[in-house]
Amino acid sequence: MKILGISGSLRRASFNTALIRLAFQKLSGPDFNAACTLADIRLPLFDEDLEAEGTPPGVTVLVDQIRAADGVLISTPEYNKNLPGGLKNALDWISRDENQPLNEKPVVIMSAAAGRAGGERSQYSLRHCLTPFNPRIMQLPELMVAQASKAFDEAGNLVDERTDKALNRHVAALVALVKEAK
Repeated sequence: MKILGISGSLRRASFNTALIRLAFQKLSGPDFNAACTLADIRLPLFDEDLEAEGTPPGVTVLVDQIRAADGVLISTPEYNKNLPGGLKNALDWISRDENQPLNEKPVVIMSAAAGRAGGERSQYSLRHCLTPFNPRIMQLPELMVAQASKAFDEAGNLVDERTDKALNRHVAALVALVKEAK
């Protein structure tokens, strides 16, 4: 099983990237034995003039990674009550691919945010933005890590036991969704 992780945060010490890495640890362990890859969404801003010069190499890599993955795990922060611009920009670039790599692809969403809702609004925004791609989005269970700075230590380790249990359920649900899609 191949899982692609996409963090909506570009920050080095991102809680969302840490959450994906923790999910990868669980997915690559003996229970699931999945091959996991973290995508890079540091892409130029979508611009049709730039596209006319040729698809940027980073976009081609991202599209190929999505296409090769059995499932996609997206973790997004919440910026100003919405998903971050970098993640939306990546989706805009992906949308330009003729063979739509997210079509029918199992996608699981989670979030870690500073606020008490844990990124709930960004998740709903992301679900809305994914609609034209026609992925198989997992509806439940939901995973929203509220007050993320308290859930993680300085090294990016999850210190909140309840969140760790929720992440275990989320990972198992992702695996089930991918198996169901095959």
